[in-house]
Amino acid sequence: MKLKLIAILVFAGSLSSKAQNLDLETCLKMADTANLTIRNSRLDIAINNRERKAYESARLPKLAISGDYKYNAIIPGQVVPGEFFGGPAGTFSTVQFGVPFNLSTTAQFTQILFNPQVNYGLAALKINGELTKIQQQMVEQNIKHQVAETFFNLQAITKQLSFVTANIANMDKLIKNMQLMVDQELVIQTEADKLQINRLSLLNSRQSLQATQEQLESLLKILMGMDSEAKIRLESDELVEKSILVDKQTVVYQELELLGAQKKMNEEERKGTNMAYLPSLSFYAAYNYNYNMKPADDYRVGIEGAFIGLKLDWTLFDGMEKFHKQKVNALEAEKIDNQQTTVTQQLEMQTNNAKKQIEVSSGALAISQEQLRLSDRVYKQTQLKFEQGTISSNDLILADNNLQQSQTNVVAAYIQLRQAELTYLRSIGNIK
Repeated sequence: MKLKLIAILVFAGSLSSKAQNLDLETCLKMADTANLTIRNSRLDIAINNRERKAYESARLPKLAISGDYKYNAIIPGQVVPGEFFGGPAGTFSTVQFGVPFNLSTTAQFTQILFNPQVNYGLAALKINGELTKIQQQMVEQNIKHQVAETFFNLQAITKQLSFVTANIANMDKLIKNMQLMVDQELVIQTEADKLQINRLSLLNSRQSLQATQEQLESLLKILMGMDSEAKIRLESDELVEKSILVDKQTVVYQELELLGAQKKMNEEERKGTNMAYLPSLSFYAAYNYNYNMKPADDYRVGIEGAFIGLKLDWTLFDGMEKFHKQKVNALEAEKIDNQQTTVTQQLEMQTNNAKKQIEVSSGALAISQEQLRLSDRVYKQTQLKFEQGTISSNDLILADNNLQQSQTNVVAAYIQLRQAELTYLRSIGNIK
């Protein structure tokens, strides 16, 4: 993992000085390693593993040592019957017990022999680990979906920019020729102004597209964990019906897996509540050394003490608490069953709809490409007729607008197809 991270960092560092072509696969791999949201989701798994190990230590023996120093500024007393010292009955005397200085050290050993709650906790942590892993996979799929979607949006913006740039260059050429005709008084200035209006509209579109392109590039760099100043250049995806559906057979409904893990947790909670009816038993042993001093009488004595024992804890009646917990658990189990049924239906519908949308979008892209081919041919013929003076500028502008609309339609159809494919892959948990 460390070597892989170093390789990505070195690669990202090289991008900051020189832009390199990035295809979708490379973008996804970089996000898989450097995206902070994905890295945090993997840290959640590591945290759960550590929590489980920490909880497992509850079954190991415990050894504790404590020390205490006490100075009795006033030695506490105790009232005792007078006959205890041979006095008359019915009288009492106050007797002080202890010495001014007391040092005490205690070592205690404890070992759990049987505790059903510890076993339940370990089982719950294991299932929670499964939940965390599924959630981590869902985070990965969401981030990869965002990366792929941004990648394809950038592809569309770049293609649209190339269309607009070419249209501006062509419009500049037309305006130049038109201006010559105005100078020769072959046409009026209004004809040239009409083309100028179209040119300004194209310039505005290019400026807007460039701003959107910068925003998408910034987003993509964040998703891939790259430096904001790094330079990137994407390999062209081409506006074709090349499918990104590499593996359509692997179906992983992560939402259902998550509900399945939640159901297992619910079942384990029910077992844990049942086990709470059982007692817990532990063994303990302690050694104590108490050193007493009274400097005034030069009195010093050490007293040892040791004991071993078994401790039993058993709640015989808890006020119906566990009974009501089981009722809640049963209701939650029913709720999860209902969610599983609903989510299964929704996922199947989403997957089927995405499949149909892929077919529709694929057909729409083919139609849009044919429309673009025809619009381009019509525009060239119209431009030729305009240069020959057989048609007006209105006809040329109309053909130009139709060409621009066809270009926009192709880009839109491309995006719809890619989004449909991504929706399908996300629904089956298979964005790689």
